[in-house]
Amino acid sequence: MAKRRAARAQAQPGQIAGHHAAPCGRPAGEGDTLGWGLLLLAGLAVAGASAMAFFYAPREATMGDVQRIFYGHVASAWVGFLGFGVACGAGIAYLARRARRWDALAIASVEIGLACMVMAVATGMLWARPVWGVFWTWEPRLTITALQLLLYVACLMLRASLDDPELRARYAAVYTIVAFATVPLSWFAIRWWRTIHPDLLTGDGGMAITPAMLQTLGVSVAASTLLYVALVRQRVRLEALRHEVERLRGAAEEAAAYEAAASGEPRAR
Repeated sequence: MAKRRAARAQAQPGQIAGHHAAPCGRPAGEGDTLGWGLLLLAGLAVAGASAMAFFYAPREATMGDVQRIFYGHVASAWVGFLGFGVACGAGIAYLARRARRWDALAIASVEIGLACMVMAVATGMLWARPVWGVFWTWEPRLTITALQLLLYVACLMLRASLDDPELRARYAAVYTIVAFATVPLSWFAIRWWRTIHPDLLTGDGGMAITPAMLQTLGVSVAASTLLYVALVRQRVRLEALRHEVERLRGAAEEAAAYEAAASGEPRAR
């Protein structure tokens, strides 16, 4: 019986208990030319966006050179929101299909989105100190952002606390769907409540945006989005390798248990 189970596990490398046999990445050992090409292209794009921020965009009249942090800050926040949105969509898809690739996409997007949101908060604090006089103030958008960071850190802690793959994926999917409510809440906070946070669309906040600044911002957002896609692709492949290791370990344990049971059986006369 154990031998047949091990054989079935080897015959179905893309399936774990409670999941459809849908691979979440390319098999281990295969090259990923497209993935590395995306990473290289994203790195060049980010370097180009940084060069535009320092050498192409004009010096802001009111804030001076500290305003140049704005391009990386907005791009990082955008990728953070994008990652949380993709994780929400992947969570919905997982609950509907129970395919492992959606869970892999969700965890990849949460991790990368969280890293970018931390970067957005850090760059925002560097900008706030010379402009507001403090690194942090509990105004509506910043308060919601702090809550958002805690929620997504808790999401990773939730996943780490559950050993059962199906239970972990299902609970995390529901969690990311609920936590995504902080994204539109953060976006509309500066329109619903009185806030000192600058509004890029209306120009509130004392920042004079020129066409060259908007072009630099557009390139920065596009470069960061490309970097997000490249990193998510690599993280999904890493998750596929992790599941493959788990599958092989489980098959080896079942085979060892079968051999131990077989060696202990009395010989037939």
